[in-house]
Amino acid sequence: MAYTVLARRYRSRDFDEVVSQDAIAATLQNAIKTNRVAHAYLFTGTRGVGKTSMARIFAKALNGGSKEVDELIMSGKDTDVIEIDAASNTGVDNARDLIANSAYRPLRGKYKVYIIDEVHMLSMNAFNALLKTMEEPPEHVVFILCTTESHKVPATIQSRCQRFDFRNIPTSRIAEHLKAVLKDEKVGADDDLVHMVARLGNGSMRDALSLMDRLLAAGEKKLTVALLESMLGLPDRDIVSALIDSIAEGNPKAALEKSDELAKRGVSGEQLIDTLLDRFRDLMVLSACGPETELVEVVGAARKDEVARASKFDAAGLVHMIALCESVQRAVKNSSAPRALMDALMVRLAMTEKLADVTAVVTGSAAVKNGSAPVKKR
Repeated sequence: MAYTVLARRYRSRDFDEVVSQDAIAATLQNAIKTNRVAHAYLFTGTRGVGKTSMARIFAKALNGGSKEVDELIMSGKDTDVIEIDAASNTGVDNARDLIANSAYRPLRGKYKVYIIDEVHMLSMNAFNALLKTMEEPPEHVVFILCTTESHKVPATIQSRCQRFDFRNIPTSRIAEHLKAVLKDEKVGADDDLVHMVARLGNGSMRDALSLMDRLLAAGEKKLTVALLESMLGLPDRDIVSALIDSIAEGNPKAALEKSDELAKRGVSGEQLIDTLLDRFRDLMVLSACGPETELVEVVGAARKDEVARASKFDAAGLVHMIALCESVQRAVKNSSAPRALMDALMVRLAMTEKLADVTAVVTGSAAVKNGSAPVKKR
């Protein structure tokens, strides 16, 4: 029997199962209860946040009833719920076929539901053909347009739809779902590993589940952070922590040595800067908002370590470090000497406070010359 990937096996099948889209689910359910079902909906949001799943669940609520029909709808095979991939059916002829078929009443359900995925891929002629039907749709037709790029959907189409914006799923909610999946799969995993996978999903449940699938394919009895770092070529977290500590201590020699150690392990300059940006961002927020802030999605022992590390910095200094990393990141991409830029960045980061002191002295000297030297607080 062929293996079914986690993203398909654990796909939401009911309104309550769609993670972190409660308001949208409640609104659609109320529309059915109060008989206020619109003829067209626009579901927009990044990939893997539940748009197509919600469309199928909504279609099931409109037309479902028997277990057989429900299964067909959720698998995209029902005769009255037609799913169209706009990326593969972009032309006006496809739109005209859709329009012609919409005139026929559903075979067994109340509605004929058209779910058009990646609708922004339709050509302008196809949009114009679709618009004519959406202006005066048959009473038995419901359009559900799904897109990751709503700005590419013509305003004339959007104005005829009820729009629902699907938000990115918080890391904590993704991690919670991943733990439930792993429990069901009877696979052990470190909490830090689950959180890292959730974070790497960048708000997309599907991306997080796909990454977890890759880890499960390794066949390990217990999933660890080391396995994830090895598989994705991520910088070793402990070495990066030591690098950040050397920066906090103002030790450029140690910072260069840790950076070199990561480079020897195959970590590229861009990867390291991406990691430092994430870590500096968390430290900045912890420094500015305190250890209890919910704006930092780090848990367990890793959070305690970051709270202690944040105490070695001030928020203003971290803002400067983030700006430095971002500037060098752009330069590295087009440089013929990326290693020199990376080494200079490490030294610059480690000497940030010393250079700030020099700047203060120079500024103070200039102020003395102008007769407006500031008085230092003691």
